[in-house]
Amino acid sequence: MNASDAVPPAAADGGLPAVAPQLRALRRRAGLTLEAAARSAGLSPAHLSRLETGHRQPSLPMLLALARIYGTTVSELLGETVADRDAIVRAADMEPTRAGGWTYVQAGAPGRGMQALRVRVPYGSQSDIVRVHPGEEWLYVLQGRLRLRLGDTAHLLGPGDSAHFDSLTPHRLAADDHDGVELLFVHTLLQSPTAALCLGSPTGELP
Repeated sequence: MNASDAVPPAAADGGLPAVAPQLRALRRRAGLTLEAAARSAGLSPAHLSRLETGHRQPSLPMLLALARIYGTTVSELLGETVADRDAIVRAADMEPTRAGGWTYVQAGAPGRGMQALRVRVPYGSQSDIVRVHPGEEWLYVLQGRLRLRLGDTAHLLGPGDSAHFDSLTPHRLAADDHDGVELLFVHTLLQSPTAALCLGSPTGELP
């Protein structure tokens, strides 16, 4: 993945906290030189050095790439600790959100590098939307059958089946049953609104 050298809007607005104090320490903990880490992340050593000294703020793709390379989480890169957030999410606090015909229920704390959702996908909803975004996704079918297309390959998943994939791979999800499909869904799209998972471009129906 080649990351852009442009300063992201979030940095200019103060949307991301300073990560420089963590970046150098985590790279050294991983036993990587500046050159090796930069090469793996698709950055120049000079750019990574500017990130580590606080002269640049990383974009989301950079954070995801560096977290994978250093064997850590985006939350740790941002300096968050477990004590910073409540670890428990009560059922009574799980308010459903509807977007693009889908129903989402947050099953994890908001604003973390990893988000957990319970998702209901009705039959015939958004089967023509291709989704592509940085991060990883894991899903587990609770009820119904799911049609999942990853790149050029189509899969049919039933209850108990799961999938784990890089979400830069073009993917489409659709319910195969008229009663819809219910999923547990985990993704690493940092601080994204649930509606962001509905973004894409129409390209035609799943086979």
